[in-house]
Amino acid sequence: MEIMEAMQNRHSVRQYIDQPIDAECLAALEAEIDVCNKEGGLHIQLVKNEPQAFNSLMAHYGKFSGVSNYLALIGPKSDHLEELCGYYGERLVLKAQQLGLNSCWVAMTYKKIPAAFQIGSGEKLTVVIALGYGQTPGIAHNSKPIEDVSNIDDTSPEWFRRGVEAALLAPTAMNQQKFMLSYRTDKVIAKARRGFYTKIDLGIVKYHFELGSGKDHLIWQ
Repeated sequence: MEIMEAMQNRHSVRQYIDQPIDAECLAALEAEIDVCNKEGGLHIQLVKNEPQAFNSLMAHYGKFSGVSNYLALIGPKSDHLEELCGYYGERLVLKAQQLGLNSCWVAMTYKKIPAAFQIGSGEKLTVVIALGYGQTPGIAHNSKPIEDVSNIDDTSPEWFRRGVEAALLAPTAMNQQKFMLSYRTDKVIAKARRGFYTKIDLGIVKYHFELGSGKDHLIWQ
């Protein structure tokens, strides 16, 4: 599955079947985690066969079931940590989709199990991402009009339009889509608006925009 197809097909999934993740799939995912950690200076960890985090009242409130594998997005405390976790977490989400796995970003509706992962001195756990084989592939979320999240107009380059369209496919907290993408003379300004977890959302959005537009991190102003 190509990355853009994975982006189109990937939807949040909260209910999973009781099936271990294939060994080859795990190896590929862990290899990608290593790359993301090196590039982003992060400490993302894959937690396997650990059902307690999603066996709590909060998890049931969030309508989760069958979750025993998840990514713990951890890194050194900084003003940029949440955005970095969003960016590299979504990279792993789409890799998982390519490998045949379903996923869901989770901010509050889980229980922290300290023995399941390591948080080093000066590090912080931001959010987790549930992983596994879903009971269903999920459903597409509703999106705002493209004009509500960008300054796009008839003079905007086609790559900018493709990037914003990809950004609208990005998962955001409570599907709030509180971001703004502005084209400025071959550069793009990305801003998070006020809301829950919007810095993480901004990282996710930036990764989607880069994929859709065909640009890299140098596009950002």
